[in-house]
Amino acid sequence: MQKDCRPYWVKKTYLTLRRWYVENYLRPDFSSMGDYGTFMGPWYIKVSGDDISLGHCATIVAEEDRHVSIGIWGETLGVGKISIGDYVMISPGVRISAAQSITIGDSCMIANGAYITDSDWHGIYDRVSHAEVSKPVSIADNVWIGDHATILKGVTIGENSVVAAGAVVSKDVAANTIVAGNPAIKIKDLDPQAEFKTRADFFADPIGLQKQFDDLDRMVLQGNRFLPWLLGVFWPKSKKR
Repeated sequence: MQKDCRPYWVKKTYLTLRRWYVENYLRPDFSSMGDYGTFMGPWYIKVSGDDISLGHCATIVAEEDRHVSIGIWGETLGVGKISIGDYVMISPGVRISAAQSITIGDSCMIANGAYITDSDWHGIYDRVSHAEVSKPVSIADNVWIGDHATILKGVTIGENSVVAAGAVVSKDVAANTIVAGNPAIKIKDLDPQAEFKTRADFFADPIGLQKQFDDLDRMVLQGNRFLPWLLGVFWPKSKKR
């Protein structure tokens, strides 16, 4: 990981501007959006649709070459809903596309490049018209969807389950199950009596957590000076001296 050479006040200014962007440009795109969210690269988060809700303490990370896209394209105007719960983690390149309904529970983690959809969007023979058949997708609490996995229409995934990287899920997944492959099949059962540590636990005290992160920034960035940092921005070789 590359060292952060910014002075503390420069990073705080950046974070303030990022929050301003979220509140003024991203929040209005959601029908409702909870508090204490973290949005990295919020200008690369694309939200389109009338009924898209996001819970508290969400973390969404988007990058210039890997946007996060959350959108509704109903067969008729005003149709379609996406509901995303509290404490959810959404990684770069994730696409969530609903024609009817997609529900994602609390503490879910969705890894890089995953795709969740409730429709095929076009027929096999009619590749112009909007597909007539869509089936709701429901993802329960504390589900982990791996890198570049695909969740197809009509699928229900039970709580605590894991979808392995690259899996294509076309059938329901029971709770406390690990599935993998194309098409995805069960490869392991999880112990339902085990004590799961979830993102809800991590965000139990969101205000205290924010203070911890701020204290860490003060410590790590202590001693960084503005002019050397600015020189490094325009002449990266100078950082190696």
